[in-house]
Amino acid sequence: MTVRILLADDQPLVRSGLRVLIADHPDMEVVGEAATGSEAVRLVGDLGPDVVVMDIRMPGMDGIEATRRITAGPATTRVLVLTTFDEDDHVYGALRAGASGFVVKDMALDDILAAIRVVAAGDALIAPSVTRRLIADFVRRPGAAPERSPRPIEGITEREREVLTLVGRGRSNTEIAEDLFITVATAKSHVSRLLTKLGARDRVQLVITAYELGLVTPPR
Repeated sequence: MTVRILLADDQPLVRSGLRVLIADHPDMEVVGEAATGSEAVRLVGDLGPDVVVMDIRMPGMDGIEATRRITAGPATTRVLVLTTFDEDDHVYGALRAGASGFVVKDMALDDILAAIRVVAAGDALIAPSVTRRLIADFVRRPGAAPERSPRPIEGITEREREVLTLVGRGRSNTEIAEDLFITVATAKSHVSRLLTKLGARDRVQLVITAYELGLVTPPR
């Protein structure tokens, strides 16, 4: 299946570079480009892409508001945020808006392609190390999830609580299986049940929930 991609960035050079990169891979296709958030929202409605590679800083409607509108709408399009990690203070806001993952602008090109494939497949963790680094940094910032003492969560088992804690630490299914001495298939099953029980869209929302519930706290 070909992944249909919309590129949303106000810099033509960035869009052009990504388009050329993606063109070399037959399992991906760029179906449109947007220079503003409002244009991205409109094109999602017109084109129905599988993934939007979304910059945050754009004139007019920014990428966070565009992400919120896209994920709140009827389309099944998923959003992969394009960000400069060392400068952008709004990644946590993008997560809250419904983004499914990140592309850091200085990542290797192969990693950007891998991130698009991961998000298109319905997952959210681009790489556990990247997820840990990004989320641990931004939840410390003003306006992010408050630090709380761990509290009970109704409707999930103790094992599922353990799995949620590990997801919040950025652990992959394989790593969760190793930590808990269970099979990878069992780990996937626990994550799937957590998504259903907590009404989470994807693993990124599970990570946010783990922080908000106090199961995981940022490193000091």
